[in-house]
Amino acid sequence: MAPLGPTIGLVSAGAMGAAVARRLTSYGYTVLTSLEGRSATSKERARMAGMQDACLEEIAKRARCVLSIIPPSSAVNFAHQFVHAIGTQLSAGETGTFDLGPGDRPAGMRLVFADCNAVAPATVCEIAGYFTGGNVDFVDACIIGGPPSRPSETPVYDPIFYASGPETAVSRFAKMLSPGGLKISTLKAAVGQASALKMGYAGINKGLTGLTAAMILATHAASPATSSALMHELSISQPALLERTTRMIPDMLPKAYRFVGEMEEIGDFVDAGMPGGTADLWKGLAALFKRVAGDMKTGAGDVEVLQDFVADAKATLQDAKK
Repeated sequence: MAPLGPTIGLVSAGAMGAAVARRLTSYGYTVLTSLEGRSATSKERARMAGMQDACLEEIAKRARCVLSIIPPSSAVNFAHQFVHAIGTQLSAGETGTFDLGPGDRPAGMRLVFADCNAVAPATVCEIAGYFTGGNVDFVDACIIGGPPSRPSETPVYDPIFYASGPETAVSRFAKMLSPGGLKISTLKAAVGQASALKMGYAGINKGLTGLTAAMILATHAASPATSSALMHELSISQPALLERTTRMIPDMLPKAYRFVGEMEEIGDFVDAGMPGGTADLWKGLAALFKRVAGDMKTGAGDVEVLQDFVADAKATLQDAKK
């Protein structure tokens, strides 16, 4: 089927990015991404999502909207790289070096750049500053929820893209992406507020996962019997929390490396509004996730302890239902 929708740039082809791209391409959008330096797994993920490989200069020339969906620690650097790509295209002249298709951005249309990463408001405001004075409408966006479901999956699952920033930019963002099957919620607020929402949500959601993992590991370090006693007590007095633990710990393990930067950003966010040490909680969780990520390479250490706890918890909860 020939593309019917606009051309979108999306970096990168991670689990979330590729799922968003898959949703857009299923609605006839053209989705460009840069696969330079990416792993074979990422390249295959991009191919399966219908993404097309392009350099940043081509994305800057052709895309009507660019979505930055990358680990938080890479958000600022990517913005630098993309601003440079825009400059390279401008120096190439109005026609540039890439042929334009029907869904590509026509001459004179402003590009929409949306930072969709889990970063603190101060970080997204810094990123927005890089695009000041150019032919770019900047949107502060955040994604709350998991990757969108595949077109054939039922029930359909949609995360929500919250967007804040200048009204015109946010309106263009929503009108461009909503027809592509994405759920957009616009906030009548300045750049930084969508990111603040993400920090609050992730600080609770992923923070609770990290706090639970920390207590599992700490009680196991005291003795395996103590960790087992903790699990049995949770099954009696906090069964809902224990059931959540059996889902969230396995989901967290392969993503722990991504959570490190996110917890650091949440710490900065908390410190800006509540200075005096409150942010140390999330800085500590960043250190926890870094430990877990290191053990993922072997599947031993903290990872093995957490997996054993989850297996025992599942068995205990199942027995309680009999």
